[in-house]
Amino acid sequence: MFDSHLSELVMMAAPIVFLAYLVRGVCGFGSGLIAIPILSLMFPLKVAVPLVVMLDYLASAGQGVSLRQSIQWDEIGRLIVPALIGVSAGLLIFHKVDPGLLTRFLGGFVFLYALYALWGPEMPRVSSWWAVPAAVSGGAVGTLFGTGGPFYVTYLKARQHDKTVFRATFACIFILDGAARVTGYVGTAVVDIQLLVLLAMSLPVMILGMYLGGKIHTSLSTEVFTRGISILLLASGASLMLR
Repeated sequence: MFDSHLSELVMMAAPIVFLAYLVRGVCGFGSGLIAIPILSLMFPLKVAVPLVVMLDYLASAGQGVSLRQSIQWDEIGRLIVPALIGVSAGLLIFHKVDPGLLTRFLGGFVFLYALYALWGPEMPRVSSWWAVPAAVSGGAVGTLFGTGGPFYVTYLKARQHDKTVFRATFACIFILDGAARVTGYVGTAVVDIQLLVLLAMSLPVMILGMYLGGKIHTSLSTEVFTRGISILLLASGASLMLR
């Protein structure tokens, strides 16, 4: 697909991967929202999405292990079954729908999420029953676009957990959700040797971004940082819709 240009494409993708996981290190989420729209301008969506899903899985595993004592297991219990239903639906659609149409839908989703992040109202505390639509949507959209995080984030924030519990629980559901997605990609022959090479070459960049993001997390206002990223998302979402 892109054998002769693999090294060049990895070099072009490296700053995007770094920025995406710098954001993940600071905010605890957002890597897919940053990486997928921009990487899909370079790679087919069926390469960009599994790549970021696998990187996200490894990032979540690292966060989940370090914060395991703060995981809210009752929330995980509510989220996991609907998330797996969403992943199954997403895998089916992933192989049936035109990639160009999926890309434009991704652009619209990212653009609307950025508008919400910039100007949306703060949500009140919600019932635990909201875990069902949040997890089904997160699993399906995450499988299709690698960007299911906003659904989990919105739900967990609306449950009003403290920052450490939020980050730990979000990382844990992404480990479980991500394992299902990666298994589905492998089982349906989406993952090939070139994708694994891209993963191996992107991994050090991801680790560096996560490490520096974790350092910034302690000294930078998350609100200011999130607003800056939302502006970037508006631009990347618009570019995908216009492709």
